[in-house]
Amino acid sequence: MKLKNAWPKYYKKGVVTHYCPGCGHGIVHRIVAEVLEELDLGKRAIGVNPAGCAVLAYLYFDFDVIESAHGRGTAIATGIKRSRPDLFVFTYQGDGDLSAIGTAETIHSANRGENICVIFINNAVYGMTGGQLAPTTLIDMKTTTTPLGRDPKYDGYPLHITDVVAQFPGVVYAERVAVDGPAGIRKTKKAITNAFKTQVEGLGYSIIEVLSPCPTNWKLSPVDSFKWVTEVMMKEFPTGVLTDKRPGKE
Repeated sequence: MKLKNAWPKYYKKGVVTHYCPGCGHGIVHRIVAEVLEELDLGKRAIGVNPAGCAVLAYLYFDFDVIESAHGRGTAIATGIKRSRPDLFVFTYQGDGDLSAIGTAETIHSANRGENICVIFINNAVYGMTGGQLAPTTLIDMKTTTTPLGRDPKYDGYPLHITDVVAQFPGVVYAERVAVDGPAGIRKTKKAITNAFKTQVEGLGYSIIEVLSPCPTNWKLSPVDSFKWVTEVMMKEFPTGVLTDKRPGKE
């Protein structure tokens, strides 16, 4: 179904997405399209999609997008940016893609300080494949593979991968935000804008972690899912700037 008079004018197609009601992906897609338009980056942008719920994001973005194998997003982005440094390159990855099978690629691209942007959607669960335990699943959180709740004795603790890479010298800008309401959405847009400008200015690696609701796998209503992000998830993953080495910000 086509949507008339959709904004932004460019870079986001006026079509209905496949995402579940209350999912945060649609919100972040729109933010990405808005920022690309406002910074006039869309005509030279290349996005790298993950395996996961956002695997079909190329159907919704009106700019060049490359599909990567599961977890390999930052490796693909590195190759693109090194071969075509004139392009604007970013990855869009979920918690399973980025912090499970893609841990090595994430860690080493950040450690090398590649001049790319990473948008990391954290909903604490494997969203597309049935709601299994993810590296970011909270303690006592029930999933299809932890029906009694995550037990750190057997399953380990939630992985704070953004906090880890934020310590690397090559990481210029890292921030955790949340699309849990209007104020959070505004902060998310500001953070993504800062990250995109970091690459445009040739400063190095940037990563924005976005806490995002997953009503279907959390078995909550959309409204309750947004509340859960604010009241529960943000206690484990506090929002805020993790590192900012841009000129004048240190």
